[in-house]
Amino acid sequence: MLRKLLKHEFRATGRIMLPLYLILLATSIGANFSTRGLLETDLKVLDLLGGLLVMAFAVAIIAVCVMSMVVMVQRFYKNLLQDEGYVMMTLPVSVHQQVWSKLIVSAVWFALTIVMVCLAGLIMAVDIDILEGIGEVFHEIFQHVTAYYALNGTAIAAEFLVVCFLGCCAMCLHFYTALAIGHSFSGHKMAWSVAWYFIIQFAVQFVGGMLVVLLDESWLHHLLLGWTDSWKISGMAAVHFGMCVLIVGELVYGAVFYLLTTYFLKRRLNLE
Repeated sequence: MLRKLLKHEFRATGRIMLPLYLILLATSIGANFSTRGLLETDLKVLDLLGGLLVMAFAVAIIAVCVMSMVVMVQRFYKNLLQDEGYVMMTLPVSVHQQVWSKLIVSAVWFALTIVMVCLAGLIMAVDIDILEGIGEVFHEIFQHVTAYYALNGTAIAAEFLVVCFLGCCAMCLHFYTALAIGHSFSGHKMAWSVAWYFIIQFAVQFVGGMLVVLLDESWLHHLLLGWTDSWKISGMAAVHFGMCVLIVGELVYGAVFYLLTTYFLKRRLNLE
């Protein structure tokens, strides 16, 4: 059933995100032409056109990034907390499957947004004459990396992807938790959701600050220093250790929000 939910979510969100990606790529091509020729002419009309194309490219980047966030929040709000919630909650699927379908789709669109923004930036900045030279440079870099750091490089890349995925899920769950708590009230639900978002944000920052202070001044700080000195870990091992700490931290961070979201959707949701 999760597969069907994912298929439905990708269809619903793809109608919005895919056209935005096409517009972003089109404006990046126009911005490339502007920086390569239109802005260097003596004609005021062409200068104005070139400036507008560059501005359109900047607006397209902002629009794609903002819409990826808006679509993520809108799908959860519209699909589970508004009138559609009456139907979705009667389907033979669990609340966990409902939440995971939203999380996975949102994480995929966030990742695609990052890829498309980077691709659009390359298209805007690239000079056709130097493409071959850039390709050769990247080929040499890839050869050196795979020759000396193949295993560690692959592991770090995998760890980085896991960190990014968990970070996207945790960010989504932060919004989901605020919406779920806000919609447990009988009135002014969106106002309560906004208020709870900032309350949760304050609580997270407060707890994070307290952990930093305790870690800096407690016995754990000295224990960690003694452990690193005794084991004499290398720089690469320290990178892996740091990545693992980030992964565990994001798992804990996301798990708290996940439990709160599913609890309020199951026990306290007020659709009236």
